This record gives sequence, structure tokens and C-alpha cells, in this order.
Amino acid sequence: MSPSLGLHKPILVPQKDEGAGHNWLALVDSIKMGERSGMEELYRVFSRGVRFYLCRQLGPQDLDDKVHDTFVIVVQAIRKGELREPERLMGFVRTVVRRQVAAQIDRSVQSRREQAELQTTTSVSDHRNTPEEAAIERQHEEMAESVLRSISGRDREILTRFYLLEQCQEEICEEMKLSGTQFRLLKSRAKARFGELGRKKLGRRKYFES
Repeated sequence: MSPSLGLHKPILVPQKDEGAGHNWLALVDSIKMGERSGMEELYRVFSRGVRFYLCRQLGPQDLDDKVHDTFVIVVQAIRKGELREPERLMGFVRTVVRRQVAAQIDRSVQSRREQAELQTTTSVSDHRNTPEEAAIERQHEEMAESVLRSISGRDREILTRFYLLEQCQEEICEEMKLSGTQFRLLKSRAKARFGELGRKKLGRRKYFES
């Protein structure tokens, strides 16, 4: 029996057997202690329903990244003690997923608006970067390199292989001795860490420039 989250209209609805036989307290404690088995069990229990819901709401593009970004958020929240009632884990996951969908839709709308504005602007402007724009671009590249150097070697390796070298999942798993689940969890964690450090560095830069 494979527990999953079902779908009814625009909200997640559990199947009758979802979570049957699971000790949510033990699972939450395992995740709090950083045990890989706990994270893999969380993923196994919820991934099917989360994937189905996200695909239904947002489409198949970057679906793996969206699913595992969701699980990174859930795991981090559990570790920070934000889930005070382990028996409500299923509802907590659903809340996170719905918020992810809402945030993605908001970003998509904003992106389309900015793209439309950019197209209007560039149609009457010089396409070459000004010296100031070129300097800003170099600064962003330098900051990205700095952030990449500051994360753990394993996180840096998987981001470099996947995004810079454009290796496929199967190749990375074989060379790094990872299962598919381990690859997805590690990549999502590395992306989240990279983004967190990048935002901190950008915030400090804005502070010192102000």
C-alpha cells in the first residue's frame, strides 16, 4: 500500500489509507535528529500526492524541483520546531504545498508583467550593456562564485554538475553513488542553501552601499 495525497477540486484531500500505520511522532523526531532515513520516509509517504497536486496546479515544468523544494521547506520547519503537533504532519504538508502553489503563481504573474515591460523598453533602446550594467553583471557573477565556494563540497559538487556541467541525474547518481531520492533531496537542500547565502550576501552589500 503506497500512501498518497489525493486531489479534490483545488485542494489536497487524503485518501482513506493515507498515513495508515505511520508513527508521526517517531518520523518527526527522526527528521529533527537529521536522520536520512526520516527524510526518505517523509518523501516516500507524501511525494506521490504532492507531485500530482503540483503538476495539476502548475504543470509539469520543473516538477522535480518544485516537489523537492516543498520537502526542503517541510524538513527545515520540522527541524526548527515549527511543527508542534506531529500528528498534524499531513495537514502541515498540505498547507506548505498550497502556499508554494500560490507563491509560484504570483511569481509567474510578476515575471510575465516584467517581461512585457522589458520587451516594450528594449524595442526602443540600445541592446548593448552600459558600463554600469556590465559592472553590475560582473558583481553578480563574483557574488555567485563566492557563495558557491562557501557551501559544503558535496552541495557545491551537485550544483556544479547539474547546473554548470549539465550532467543528467542518472550520470550524477552513478558518479556520486546516490539513489534517486538522495539526489533530489541533496540538490534541493543545496539550492536552498545557495539561495539563502546569496540573499544574505546581497543584503550585506546593500547595507554597506546605503
